[in-house]
Amino acid sequence: MEKSVKFGQQSTKVKQLSDMIEQDILIGKYRTDTSLPSINALSRTFHVSRDTVFKAFAALRERRLIDSTPGKGYYVINRQEKIFLLLDEYSPFKNTLYNSFTKKLSVSYKVDLWFHQYNEHIFNTILQEAIGRYNYYVVMNFDNETFSPLFDKIPSSRLLLLDFGKFEKGNRSYICQDFDEAFYKALSELTERLKRYRKMVFQLPQESKHPQTSVWSFEAYCRDNHMVAEVVSDEEIQQIEKGVVYIVIRQTDVVNVIKRSRKEGLKCGTDFGLIAYNDTPAYEVIDDGITALSIDWEEMGRKAARFILTGEPVQEFLPTEVHLRHSV
Repeated sequence: MEKSVKFGQQSTKVKQLSDMIEQDILIGKYRTDTSLPSINALSRTFHVSRDTVFKAFAALRERRLIDSTPGKGYYVINRQEKIFLLLDEYSPFKNTLYNSFTKKLSVSYKVDLWFHQYNEHIFNTILQEAIGRYNYYVVMNFDNETFSPLFDKIPSSRLLLLDFGKFEKGNRSYICQDFDEAFYKALSELTERLKRYRKMVFQLPQESKHPQTSVWSFEAYCRDNHMVAEVVSDEEIQQIEKGVVYIVIRQTDVVNVIKRSRKEGLKCGTDFGLIAYNDTPAYEVIDDGITALSIDWEEMGRKAARFILTGEPVQEFLPTEVHLRHSV
């Protein structure tokens, strides 16, 4: 069956053709050690010159997808499964996730890592470009509440959603965290310690991408336990008060609270309390240890890799764990 290659101003015939052949390799149309159609055959099929096909083959050789030998022509070489991993932004715990994910996979898998920085336009651009070029897609959405229509363009057996995911996910696989009930439950584990303080302050900056629904769970917890609650949307907490326990999301906010408390002569864990969200190795050593609420990011990486290796669907919310240290 003859085809014509359509290309726009941003794509040459060579790139268009090499991408099409690569996609056929990725979906298994051409398997390892099987021959590809000849240059003449592809030239007739796609209505392009022999030189265009030759250059497309050269591009695929550079990607280490094909090779050639006299008498055998061009053939597919040891094919790697290509994994598209799209995370929100870099952080120490995302690094833990990535290392756990790649460590669990064999050398037969190649992982391309991208970040969208919670920007919907960047998210759409990166994902749109990736669709059809990978065997599996592991994606952190740009928003906890919004379903991206681009997910409909990826076979559900090839897509795994991570972290955010309060939206309806249907039969799609996911490994997410719960920012509401799990947050309430984690605070409940600390009730005896938290009751030592006269007030609880939850800092959630207005521009933060952390789900705002966490505020409702925080206020519900304080109300149910007869504790004074305050939500701060400022970028920085300006003054540390004695007898107050602070809950902060970002690592920079942990640093800010500690620095300001030292200027004011207050000791963390004695004069005031501090709880961080998403545990990092640094929290084990800062000021004798910072208590953190966190899912197991290493476990998320292992479970994501298991989805790739086995192809078994997964739908799971990881528990939010309390890492108790001296800060409360």
